[in-house]
Amino acid sequence: MVPKIHSLGGYIHECQKGIANPEAFWNQVAESFFWRKRWDKTVEWDFKKPEIKWFINGKLNITENIFEKNLYTHANLPAIIWEPNNPEEANRVLTYKELLAEVNMFANALKRLGVRKGDRVALYMPMVPELAVGMLACARIGAIHSVVFAGFSAQSLADRINDAEATILLTADGGYRGSKITPLKDIADDALMHCPTIKNSVVLKRTGSSINMKEGRDIWWHDAIHGEPAHCEPEEMDSEDELFILYTSGSTGKPKGIVHTTGGYMTYTAYTFKNVFQYNPGDVYFCTADIGWITGHSYIVYGPLLNGAQTLMFEGVPSWPDAGRFWDIVAKYKVNQFYTAPTAIRALLAKGSEFIEGKRLDSLKVLGTVGEPINEEAWHWYHDHIGKNRCPIVDTWWQTETGGIMISPIAGVTPTKPSFATMPLPGVQPVVVDNSGKELVGNSVEGNLCIKYPWPGMLRTIWGDHERMKDTYFSRFENMYFTGDGVKRDEDGYYRILGRVDDVINVSGHRLGTAEIENAINEHPLVNESAVVGYPHAIKGQGIYAFVVCGELSTGGEDGIRNSIMKGVNKIIGPIAKPDIIQLVPSLPKTRSGKIMRRILRKIAEGDASNLGDITTLLDEEVVDQIIDGALVDVKR
Repeated sequence: MVPKIHSLGGYIHECQKGIANPEAFWNQVAESFFWRKRWDKTVEWDFKKPEIKWFINGKLNITENIFEKNLYTHANLPAIIWEPNNPEEANRVLTYKELLAEVNMFANALKRLGVRKGDRVALYMPMVPELAVGMLACARIGAIHSVVFAGFSAQSLADRINDAEATILLTADGGYRGSKITPLKDIADDALMHCPTIKNSVVLKRTGSSINMKEGRDIWWHDAIHGEPAHCEPEEMDSEDELFILYTSGSTGKPKGIVHTTGGYMTYTAYTFKNVFQYNPGDVYFCTADIGWITGHSYIVYGPLLNGAQTLMFEGVPSWPDAGRFWDIVAKYKVNQFYTAPTAIRALLAKGSEFIEGKRLDSLKVLGTVGEPINEEAWHWYHDHIGKNRCPIVDTWWQTETGGIMISPIAGVTPTKPSFATMPLPGVQPVVVDNSGKELVGNSVEGNLCIKYPWPGMLRTIWGDHERMKDTYFSRFENMYFTGDGVKRDEDGYYRILGRVDDVINVSGHRLGTAEIENAINEHPLVNESAVVGYPHAIKGQGIYAFVVCGELSTGGEDGIRNSIMKGVNKIIGPIAKPDIIQLVPSLPKTRSGKIMRRILRKIAEGDASNLGDITTLLDEEVVDQIIDGALVDVKR
């Protein structure tokens, strides 16, 4: 069994072990799994190359550790509990035995379609159990899965498929989201017009929408698994064989294919899930994330299932059919651990407490937040109204690149403090450094958050571009992983994440590169150039503020331009990237060398032009006043 911390003293002891002898610490965790061959060496690492390897020459299959390892004790226990978008539709519960059968049948179907170890399989699917089945089937046969969030556009899907050179796409006729149906198959068809490596597309029938099936390429999911045996021998994997690629936005505009490998990711996600949430056998755990993001990978699928947990998957949205949906689900399944984003909490807070009244929330033991720091008002509302002042809140900090939670309270163990992620988990060694790379020791310091020692769940490379990994994470500060986040360590040694220090915006907990959004805006035929910044948003945490220079206006005037820019961004990236505010400006503040001074635009978007700093290097200082005068927020001078 994965080791579990039960007390503050135990936490301190484990942290000391993790620093004094990290190899022995992680060996103890890894030994709780089934390995076909034990590793020869625990870790090799060099942050200068960078190169990181864990559990070297260890052999395993991650799905054996979900299924075969626990089948005698968990065969008939729920693995995935699925709650559909429509509360009137029947739910589904898959036991571990049933889930294994589904995974094996689909793994055999993939093999029949020619998928082999190391091949890439893309998934563009709604939040249904088959999405998890597809991922686990890939892991079963050694294929590398790459899930693309089902809110992304055809172009975004095509970009990710082509970068990974995927040979198979798993999708569905459509997906339900609140009162809407997303035409996933139609979007996928548009994408596949530009994806030469795709040989087959396997289509799940979910909505019954009318779609076109391309002969020779498209196969219905139910036809693909028809007649396939419910047994599939798991492929033996090396600890460092790739498990999945997951794309995250980058500051250069091109998404980064973050690569996670088998042994280290398994060890890290299982350990962090069990400890942060203090999961006990029989608990019902509910994470509201989408599996298209890393939170869904680590804390809906792999982390819970590796611990034999009951993991609840929800297809819908928190506001449909009304703002009490989350709490209806908690009551219906007697949820014990609940994990969601501050954005959702703020949105539900804004709806008032009427949607909580009369809901049975007494089963809750642990509340969690993910994606961004939670503000104090939302923290207190969550603690008081949902947790009834008795459930600890685990405010978790981590990233796609880290694979799992890095800094967080351990529920019921670590004393909490609103808006603080508190302390690092055992085996994690964070440091605060100034802009010159000097480590700031002691408490009451503020700077850049770095990690000075590797951990098993960390990324290994960026798919097809290892140099970009080095440039992005390991070049700014010598011999450290740079998270890209600013941080404050207070007088108690608690960490408070201050947000991104690069050109990435955190919208509803999802990281979007400003360059990617700017590129989409600049595709508009009337746009000369643009600059995108984040600004404080009451619900999303950060909103998207776009400053756009147009050569001329269309017949629709400024509103017409704004609407068509919105449609363009929606088509190229997806609705999540649509700007909240578009300000048409005569020009952008640039230095004489042509560099856009984004800090000025950030200050304006934040409503504070009282201290813009030195602007004497600008080519035209008057443009700043023009932008302030036309700002679509109240700006204090």
